[in-house]
Amino acid sequence: MTLLKKEYNDVAYISGPLLFVNAASDLAYGAIVEIKDGQGKIRGGQVISVSDENAVIQVFEETRGLDLATASVSLVEDVARLGVSKEMIGRRFDGLGRPIDGLPQVVAEKRVSINGQPMNPTARAKPEEFIQTGISTIDVNTSLIRGQKLPIFSGSGLPHNELAAQIARQAKVPGHEGDFAVVFAAMGLTQREVSFFTQEFERTGALARSVLFLNRADDPAVERLLTPRMALTTAEYLAFEHGYHVLVILTDLTNYCEALREIGGAREEIPGRRGFPGYMYTDLASLYERAGVVQGKPGSVTQIPILSMPDDDITHPIPDLTGYITEGQIVVDRALNTKGIFPPINPLPSLSRLQGNGIGKGKTRADHKNVSDQLFAAYANGLDLRKLVAITGEDALSDTDKLYLRFADDFENYFIGQGGQDRSIDDSLTVAWGILSKLPQSQLTRLSRDTIDKYYGTKVDEMWRGNRI
Repeated sequence: MTLLKKEYNDVAYISGPLLFVNAASDLAYGAIVEIKDGQGKIRGGQVISVSDENAVIQVFEETRGLDLATASVSLVEDVARLGVSKEMIGRRFDGLGRPIDGLPQVVAEKRVSINGQPMNPTARAKPEEFIQTGISTIDVNTSLIRGQKLPIFSGSGLPHNELAAQIARQAKVPGHEGDFAVVFAAMGLTQREVSFFTQEFERTGALARSVLFLNRADDPAVERLLTPRMALTTAEYLAFEHGYHVLVILTDLTNYCEALREIGGAREEIPGRRGFPGYMYTDLASLYERAGVVQGKPGSVTQIPILSMPDDDITHPIPDLTGYITEGQIVVDRALNTKGIFPPINPLPSLSRLQGNGIGKGKTRADHKNVSDQLFAAYANGLDLRKLVAITGEDALSDTDKLYLRFADDFENYFIGQGGQDRSIDDSLTVAWGILSKLPQSQLTRLSRDTIDKYYGTKVDEMWRGNRI
């Protein structure tokens, strides 16, 4: 840690969480500083802008009561850093990387910049290894591949927190269970949500392989901007220094972007779409692009960012920009949730652009891709027939059409609505075949005759009916 004896005493004014200091052009962008007031209280801060006139500092704590006349600023570190160690696994931290589990500070093996090291595009390896989440709709229809960034689009009041906890508990790379870790970062949590995640990770034993960063809603907005970077720095260290396959779950990115807008407003920046900063695309990309597989290194970083779409609007700037950067999306559906189906993931608007790289013979199962396509087509047909029935009634349908209606119900109740079950990919495909076997073989146009002969007629046992029995 490099200390600078020079103090900057010409604090011009305070705007929300921002401190404007004159004659401080020698401070570096991203530097970590201490702000001391007349009573000796010390606050932390980070330099976010430097010009010939002044430096702008984001204050990590409350700025209320800070006296301009007596405040002084001094340098602590040239850039924001986090002390990382393998011993962080099993621990809980706040958004700034400070322990909140009552245990001592982690003895750092090294201190690294939270901004990460840019990944050379030529050093990236092609993501092509399947990650099993234990959730049928994801594993079969929207497969997550090691090194991918696959966001979950949810909405206010939908159970994305419960879904995040289930993924964190169940996810694994088959064959690499011993070197798989989860880094979980939550931003803008209520106290109830903090308690939920803490208790859920401890109750299920998921904490033993996880690192938690929990930022609360009453913490300063600037801390919300640092939380995902703390998490990704930890993930990169575990992946590329210790060979872990790390799954990073970030929730809720909407709270992160709201903090970005708040800081931009305090800096009096010209707003972009819906008041969000024009550089929000670049800022989000600086987070999402830290996922990947590096050639010659055994570890990897995979991301599942979770965001709640305001008013369920998928064209809102946050999901819109996220969709440009990431490789698909998993959509949590309000209509399915209203029916009591959990997890309420709708496979029709969901997509994994890298799915084809990591499934099939030798990776999951030879029939995986064709089963996924057949489920998608049959469910889409069933939903179209539901709309027709609302107009004409069911009596106007053919016998085959009625089978598709029943298929849509079974697909939602038994395949999507698995409750809290942890299903292997073989289990999920077994359920899929059990439902598909209720359709005539002539309707299974996306499956080969050999595959039909091998799996058609599979029964859906009671054990696969989730929490809906």
